Amino acid sequence: MKHISIKLGFYFLVCVTFIEAVLFALLYFSLVNTRVDEEVSSLLARGNSHSDVLEKYFDPQTIMHVALMESEAETKVVITAEDGKILAKSNNVDTAMEEHLAKDMGSVPEKGMVIENHWKTSNYICTVSPIQVQGETKGYVYMFLGTDSIEKMIERLTHQFLVIAAITFLLTVVTMFLLSRSLTQPLIRMKKATERMSKGDLSVSLNIKSNDEVGELAHSIQTLANDLNYMKKERSEFLASVAHELRTPLTYVRGYADIAMRDTLSLEERNTYLTIIKDEADHVTGLVQDLFELAQMEKHNFIIEKQETDLYDFLEKIVTKVQLAYEDKQIRILLSCPKDIVVSIDQKRFEQVIINLLDNAYFHSQLSSIISITVKSSQSSIQIVIQDQGEGIPPEDLPHIFERFYRVDKSRTRATGGSGLGLAIVKEIVEFHGGTIAATSQVGKGSVFTITLREQ
Repeated sequence: MKHISIKLGFYFLVCVTFIEAVLFALLYFSLVNTRVDEEVSSLLARGNSHSDVLEKYFDPQTIMHVALMESEAETKVVITAEDGKILAKSNNVDTAMEEHLAKDMGSVPEKGMVIENHWKTSNYICTVSPIQVQGETKGYVYMFLGTDSIEKMIERLTHQFLVIAAITFLLTVVTMFLLSRSLTQPLIRMKKATERMSKGDLSVSLNIKSNDEVGELAHSIQTLANDLNYMKKERSEFLASVAHELRTPLTYVRGYADIAMRDTLSLEERNTYLTIIKDEADHVTGLVQDLFELAQMEKHNFIIEKQETDLYDFLEKIVTKVQLAYEDKQIRILLSCPKDIVVSIDQKRFEQVIINLLDNAYFHSQLSSIISITVKSSQSSIQIVIQDQGEGIPPEDLPHIFERFYRVDKSRTRATGGSGLGLAIVKEIVEFHGGTIAATSQVGKGSVFTITLREQ
């Protein structure tokens, strides 16, 4: 990862350089061929111009005038008769020119033709234009251009291309590595962040705002860090809560066991202390069972065995079961449920949910109050609403009541009742049924828990 910007820049550079080299080569050869073709066309046009003049005035004076015109130019002209005899020339005729003059032209078109255009293998490019007077060919105008001038022109063009190519390459190098650095910088930051996370430092803040795949990856890592940080705090709080919940009953068990072992105790006193020890042991057993159920839920080993259930009969049996236990506070349970609603639930697990909510309402309700269970049915869902007239839940605590070991009473005394796991288990069971649970509350007026199940 340390050199990823260099590697990425190098790969980009190789690819871009290859593409640029191909394009430069195509452009270079295209320009060279175009320039050579332009020179050949210009040479042929110049020869045709001379032949046009000579066709009008084919006399020795005009012939010598044409030859004289070309004597100071880069091009050379040779005017011959129809039989090949040289009538005039602008410069001395060398061997290479004689070879072209000796070629059998055959029938030369009226617009002339190119005799030689291979500038790499010949000393001259050459064209010939016929001189026709009254439809009869009287001679020919040969135009020559030395290929050394073309080579110089191509050398200049090549030099310009090399300079431009070098500048383009340097700009490409700088641009590629700047771009690769800007692309890999977020990746390097994310790599460092994950290294810190692996060492236990979860205080990660990436602040990468790009709306692309890199931004999405950064957001995922940031979310992971936040979740891990939250889980770390949760685990610490969880372990502290478990230790607290176990320490209290175990302290009772140990203390009263020491007392019960005294020989001076009467049978009645010993039975009293043994009863306390049993109650505390039952409390520990319940706590361990709750923890086991939560662990099963987290591992997705929690089995829900649904069956079609008449909701009214199901709730009525629960109300009958708990009503007697609530009479010591003179609390009544009112059930309002249509008799034709059938739901698919795990009866054992869902009974645990309802009883847990009812016990929670009972514990926080005043004397002679009412707990109501109301069932509402719509086309898409069924709602089970459990409402009490208790002390209510403060607004700052309401969002946290389904968290493990969370209690509104922060003192965590035995008087607060329960282990703080009940509502967490209720939420998990309801969600395993594909439903949701929500709570609303007003301090001093009571709380409302609403379970929503999808219609079967």
